[in-house]
Amino acid sequence: MGNNSELIESLLRQMSSTFKIRDLGRPSFFLGIEVLAYNSGLLLSQKRYMLDILARAGMTDCKALATPATVSTTAVPSAEPFDNPTQYRRIVGALQYLTITRPDLSYSDNRLCQFMHSPTEEHWGLLKRVCRYAKGTLDLGLHLTPSTRFDIHAYSDSDWAGCPVDRKSTSGYAVFIGNNLISWVSRKQRTVACSSTEAEYKGLADVAAEVTWLVSLLNELRLHSGQPATLWCDNLGATYLAANPVFHARTKHVEIDYHFVRDKVASGDLVVNFVSTQEQLADIFTKPLPVRRFQALRSKLNVAAYQPCA
Repeated sequence: MGNNSELIESLLRQMSSTFKIRDLGRPSFFLGIEVLAYNSGLLLSQKRYMLDILARAGMTDCKALATPATVSTTAVPSAEPFDNPTQYRRIVGALQYLTITRPDLSYSDNRLCQFMHSPTEEHWGLLKRVCRYAKGTLDLGLHLTPSTRFDIHAYSDSDWAGCPVDRKSTSGYAVFIGNNLISWVSRKQRTVACSSTEAEYKGLADVAAEVTWLVSLLNELRLHSGQPATLWCDNLGATYLAANPVFHARTKHVEIDYHFVRDKVASGDLVVNFVSTQEQLADIFTKPLPVRRFQALRSKLNVAAYQPCA
């Protein structure tokens, strides 16, 4: 990658003298991802792949829904076992690849993956809901636009003890370079958090590790602005912990995560700031949301619908 076309062409010539390579030009379709020119940028779409998933599930003509997860119900492993677990695993695995361009599906797919070992009829119902949401959003994709900014900012959130089965928390984060979303995760934490501050701090540690890797990559490409990355968290306790070593005596159970984030803050690599829950973009990765809230956050994550020019 680079902005010097002569240097790129020279590199390609040198490589072609040693390896058999072919320049395919501008990207169009690669590994199931379609690259579309859209609104002064690119739209990464997996519409064809989504249609294939719907065909596998036998839901090509299903009715569309506005969200992939309902706010009112939560799956529990007490229902009748699903009679075709292989089909469940196959479709859930396919949906996992779909999250490459659809961050709005990350939470729902992460929840479905937690029941791969023994899915029930209720889990199959949740899977069908995700497919019905995909049916209604076939034209959505991840929008990338040119940017002169290379500052890194990330949103981190955790839903404390949100799982009714084991009371583990779900963490999520969204990392932006300039205006573009380039990394996101929805993941259940491995241990039970004793407080909301601990759950949020574990999430901060995860996104701090991701941001550290991205800074290293940008430095290698000579694109890093040199400014510290900004992490946004909606928990005041976790925000204070990142900046105030006095709190350490009260939080020995999060000592490793504490030291990792604190070292990054102390060295000036990271800045941890508070953001209100209403402005917390990572909220979409940790819990089911009402339609209006879900669609608003989806839009802020640069998930847009492709509209060809007339």
